[in-house]
Amino acid sequence: QVQLVESGGGLVQAGGSLRLSCAASGRTFSSYLIGWFRQAPGKERDVVAAITRSGLLTYYADSVKGRFSISRDNAKNTVDLQMNSLKPEDTAVYYCAADVEGRWPPRNVDMDYWGKGTLVTVSS
Repeated sequence: QVQLVESGGGLVQAGGSLRLSCAASGRTFSSYLIGWFRQAPGKERDVVAAITRSGLLTYYADSVKGRFSISRDNAKNTVDLQMNSLKPEDTAVYYCAADVEGRWPPRNVDMDYWGKGTLVTVSS
């Protein structure tokens, strides 16, 4: 069992940056693939970025490549999402999720645990 808590959301102007953090409980955090997902009003929840257990392999949605960066610190049980050059279309609730089996590529249907989300609003 793992509990995930997101933080770092807020209101930012277009072109700005935010850093989201996902803090996890549990001693087996390093054995989980961790993904960041987002859901805008009226839209499905989609994967934004993901990182394997070791941190050696990362995944990014095409819409955020070159702007977002995911990293993890297994000693601190955290996964961060650095978001640069933010656009209004990045506005959404961002969720952190964990996949016990580490399936690749990451999909929301494969995630076993979810945080409650943090709201990111990008104004134009």
